[in-house]
Amino acid sequence: MMEIFETLESEVRGYIRSFPVVFDHAEGACLYDEAGRRYIDFFSGAGALNYGHNHPLMKARLIDYIERNGITHGLDLATRAKAEFLETFRDVILKPRGLDYRVQFPGPTGTNAVEAALKLARKVTGREKVISFTNAFHGMTLGALSVTGNAFKRGGAGVALTLSDTMPFYGYFGEDTDTIEYMDRFLSDNGSGVDLPAAVIVETIQAEGGINVADMDWLRRLTEVCKRYDMLLIVDDIQAGCGRAGSFFSFEEAGIVPDIVCLSKSLSGYGLPMAVTLIRPEYDQWDAGEHNGTFRGNNPAFVTATAALEFWKNDDFEAQIAARSETLREALEGLAEAYPKDFSGVRGRGLMLGLVCTREGLAKQLSQAAFKRGLIHETAGPDDEVAKFMPPLTIETADLDTGIEILQAAARDVLGAPQMRLDEAV
Repeated sequence: MMEIFETLESEVRGYIRSFPVVFDHAEGACLYDEAGRRYIDFFSGAGALNYGHNHPLMKARLIDYIERNGITHGLDLATRAKAEFLETFRDVILKPRGLDYRVQFPGPTGTNAVEAALKLARKVTGREKVISFTNAFHGMTLGALSVTGNAFKRGGAGVALTLSDTMPFYGYFGEDTDTIEYMDRFLSDNGSGVDLPAAVIVETIQAEGGINVADMDWLRRLTEVCKRYDMLLIVDDIQAGCGRAGSFFSFEEAGIVPDIVCLSKSLSGYGLPMAVTLIRPEYDQWDAGEHNGTFRGNNPAFVTATAALEFWKNDDFEAQIAARSETLREALEGLAEAYPKDFSGVRGRGLMLGLVCTREGLAKQLSQAAFKRGLIHETAGPDDEVAKFMPPLTIETADLDTGIEILQAAARDVLGAPQMRLDEAV
């Protein structure tokens, strides 16, 4: 069956090249190919499946909605499904965190949420430039690409990407350089050549950029700089949000309140396309229809998104994520200890963790060896130098342990016997 993809689908296809089998069905933390072989999923749809595959709660709500002929396509009309999502999101997520945001439904993907945020920031401030960071990734449309750091992805635009300035992310120059002070110097100096921007857009964890984690104090100081120069702070929480970093929003631990927040990927909980752009009320200055999209009213996604919020009605789920994170981190640190010449350490927060490889191609080799043994994980970083692990937040401990065992075996396949027993490492 693979022939149809090779002969008819565009050469732009990507993940299929890394995982060249035909998948047939999935449940929980497992995918199954057409031959019935099981694969433990440490990929989670690039972060779109934080609650695993076909979660029974969401599936039941979705089936019931479809069977009663609920609205499927609604543009931005008022629907019961949208109202229930908005009410639940307000009561379960926003109010307990003391957050006051208007909810915009752009087109149903992350890059649409980013485009809306950039446009609105420029409208509100009357400025054109936006500051982004080294190794950032914000999407594949032109506006989002203009604030993306990856040269390969930027090169696909085919046109000049303008109206943005790049600043060094936390730790970009090493521990001895304060990159907030660096940025502040450019903004305060009339001779720097950097115009005061409309906004700063940042990921608290640069997922595609290599699992680079911003320090909490760095985020707080970034917020202060934005206030000092009347710039809006946009947090792109598309991959790190919805619990991936441990809390629902990845910026909660820093105690900051961004002006605009972009969410997508696991917001629907079920892999259905959905995105929102959260806006402080004073900045909700759109004219009616000024930013829209045909599929911004994906009501089946509203149904599953509302069901997914059941996980966040108390603190139990965050505690579960923390426990799973500790298990996975200890295993990855064990690999780094056992193969010190090949892995330089572990990065990440929550259940977005990366194993940093010291030589070119190793992360891909590890991913391929793991896939052959029945584990799916991807790579990250501008040179694919980080092996990236994002199991479902709901993964059962038995599946997590099995995935770790497969990963350890894959490391032995690629690197040989470890220098110490893995159960003795860390």
